[in-house]
Amino acid sequence: MDLRQLEYMIQIAEESNITKAAEKLFITQSALNQQLLKLEKELGTQLFVRSRSNWHLTQVGKIYVENARQIIRIKKETYNRINDLIDIKKGKLVIGLTPERGTEMFANIYPIFYKKYPDIKIEPIEMPVKRQQYEISQGNLDIGFLTLQNSQKTNDHHIHLCSEEIILGVPHTHPLAHLGGKLGETLPKISLKRFEQDFFSVMQKGSTLREIYDALLMEEKLSPPILLETRSCENLHRMVEEGICCSVFPITYAKRGSNVSYFSILQNPMWELSASYKRDSYLSNIAKDLIRISTDYWAKKIKSVTPSNEKEIPSPFSHLS
Repeated sequence: MDLRQLEYMIQIAEESNITKAAEKLFITQSALNQQLLKLEKELGTQLFVRSRSNWHLTQVGKIYVENARQIIRIKKETYNRINDLIDIKKGKLVIGLTPERGTEMFANIYPIFYKKYPDIKIEPIEMPVKRQQYEISQGNLDIGFLTLQNSQKTNDHHIHLCSEEIILGVPHTHPLAHLGGKLGETLPKISLKRFEQDFFSVMQKGSTLREIYDALLMEEKLSPPILLETRSCENLHRMVEEGICCSVFPITYAKRGSNVSYFSILQNPMWELSASYKRDSYLSNIAKDLIRISTDYWAKKIKSVTPSNEKEIPSPFSHLS
């Protein structure tokens, strides 16, 4: 069986377009089409329903692509197990990263990883949490680095990296700013109800942080006016720092010496940073080490904004040894 042929059909199915698939595979459309026609002749039926703008799988095509993915996964896991057994440090990891914080993490951890494993290729792909969860379930990502709550977890494996508090930031000119605290101190708790007349900058709908924010408002039966919706936690903090609104964001986006007063929120909202991988799949030693390096990164990040009298975050990765 030609594994390249399997990969070709999977790519066409993922792109729903033979031209885009050929571009991703770095082959000509004509060559890809010949491979498809050859396979369809061998099977005696079509794998795709063709149209100018959208190709979709036939029933036979769905069976073929589903099993093609399994074959590719089996090959990859077989090689990973063998490489671990004989301690060969080569191969490839495809990882998912959330926009902004995921890519920031990768920029910090990749130099460390590369020094240890120069022959391992990493393909980082930036995508939202829900998209990562789908790609993990399909076996297209080796690891996804996610920020989510327990209720958002799928049936795939999740390895805890750290927990992070979601806090409130208000401009230093706000009438209640004097009640707040500074980064590195134990922050005073306050109800969002005291800010229901203030403008807020918030994350766009569909994000984990927006779901947390909306749940807090629903619990308190609030509806403060929205000044700005964004995809960036940096933007949330910047708007508060500029003195034009309040916002709710992860504590690691808070800054020392800024013109912002910080509060813990009464309900103590938290989210979890985790590494997720497909259920019943094999996690290679190198993938485990990448997760350990990520854990160290987040432990230092959280410690930098945690009061010095609080306990250091323990490592949760002894079970990966």
